[in-house]
Amino acid sequence: MTVRDAILLQKREIDLRIQERYIPRDATLPGQDNKLIHVIIGPRRAGKSFFALHSLMGAGPFGYVNFDDEALMGEQTGSEIGPAIEMVYGRVSTLLLDEIQNLPQWELFVNRLSRQGYHLYLTGSNAHLLSKDLATHLTGRHTLTTILPFSYREFIRMKGGEYTESEYREFLEDYSEIGGFPEPLVTEINRKEYLARLFDAILFKDIIRRYNIRAHQGLSELAAYLCSHSATEYSVHRLTTVTGVKSDHTVRKYLSYLEEAFLFFSIPRFSYKVREQVSSPRKIYCIDNGFLTAKGFLSSANRGRRYENLVAIALKHQELQGDLSVFYWKNVAGEEVDFVVREAGQVSRLIQVCVDAGNRETRQREMKGLLKAGRDLHCDRLLLLTRDEEGEEEFTWFGMQGVIQLVPLWKWLLSLPGDEGRTP
Repeated sequence: MTVRDAILLQKREIDLRIQERYIPRDATLPGQDNKLIHVIIGPRRAGKSFFALHSLMGAGPFGYVNFDDEALMGEQTGSEIGPAIEMVYGRVSTLLLDEIQNLPQWELFVNRLSRQGYHLYLTGSNAHLLSKDLATHLTGRHTLTTILPFSYREFIRMKGGEYTESEYREFLEDYSEIGGFPEPLVTEINRKEYLARLFDAILFKDIIRRYNIRAHQGLSELAAYLCSHSATEYSVHRLTTVTGVKSDHTVRKYLSYLEEAFLFFSIPRFSYKVREQVSSPRKIYCIDNGFLTAKGFLSSANRGRRYENLVAIALKHQELQGDLSVFYWKNVAGEEVDFVVREAGQVSRLIQVCVDAGNRETRQREMKGLLKAGRDLHCDRLLLLTRDEEGEEEFTWFGMQGVIQLVPLWKWLLSLPGDEGRTP
C-alpha cells in the first residue's frame, strides 16, 4: 500500500468517526494562530485523537495522518508524507499527526514541517513526549496537553442531567469499578473484554515490540503483580524476587517502560532529604481503575484501594500539567498519609482517603496520621476524603490539635479544576 493510499483510507475513517457522539473534555487547545507546536499525550484509546479532531473542527481545513499504521512506519515514510497529504487534502497549513512516536526520527520530521510554516498538532501514547524531553527534540516552543481516560466529572457529563447526592455516590461506585476509557462507556461493546485486550495491546505494541523484548514473560508477570498491588508500596528488589525477573536493573527498566506507556505511575515517599526520598519505597498506581477490575486483580469489595487509586489518578493528572507535585508520607512508626501535595515549593495539602470514616477506630487512625504529618510537614490544610461524611472536625491527640475537613470523594472529584490551572 502506498503512503497516499494509507492516508486516504485514514481520511475516510475519521470522516465516519467525527459523526460519533463526542463528550467534551476538560481541556482546550490553542488556536491555529498560535505558532507553537501543540502536543497531546496520554494512554492509548483515552480519546486524544477524538479530542484533537473536535478541537480543530470549524477552524479551517487540516490534514490528518495516523502513524499507528504499519503502512506508515518505514524509514522513508517521512519524505513521502508531505506530497501524500497534499494529494489527499489539497494545500493545508494545519496538520494533526497521530501517534507520532511510531515514526522513526519523528523529531527531525516535525522540526522540518515546523520550519516550513505548518501549524502542528501531535499526539503520542508515550510519556517520553513530556515537555522535558520535547525541549531537547523540538527546536520550536510547544504546548503540552494531557488527556487521560474520563475523569469522574467527564463521566457525569457523559450521563447528562442533574442528580441527587445519593445518585452521585452510586455513580462514583460504578466509575471506580469500570473506569473512564471512553469507547466502552459510549458504545455497547463488552467492557471487560475491551479493557483486557487494550491492556495486553499496550504491553505488546508500546513496550515489547518497541523495545524488542524477546523474553517478555517477566514483563507480563510484573504488570500483573502491579495490577494486583495497586495503591501499595513497592521496592525494586522485592519486585525482582516475586516476579522472577533476573535482576533489579531489568525490573527498573521494565518499570520505566510501563510508566512511559501510561499503564502505571508511582509516587515517592516525601522527605526533605533527597537521598532518603530516592531510597525509600514508592507506591504504585494504575492509570485507570477499569484495567484493575477487567483483568480481575481488584475485586468490587476492595473499595478502599479503588477510591485511593481514583484520587491518585486525579492528582497525577494535575502533576502532569505542572500544577503540583505528589508524594505520600510515612513515619518510623508506620503511620501514613496517602497524599502529600506540594505547590510552589511548599506542602500545601495533606489528603487521606477513608471509605469507612463512620467507624470510630478507623476515623481516629486516619485523623491521627493527618495530624502527625501536618505537624512534621508544617501544613494545616488537612483533608479526609470519605464516602458519605462531610463537615469539619477539631481533632486532638496528645497535645496536638488540628481542624480536619471531611469531604465526600464524589464532591471532591467534581470540584477539581479542568484546564484552568487552579488548584482547589
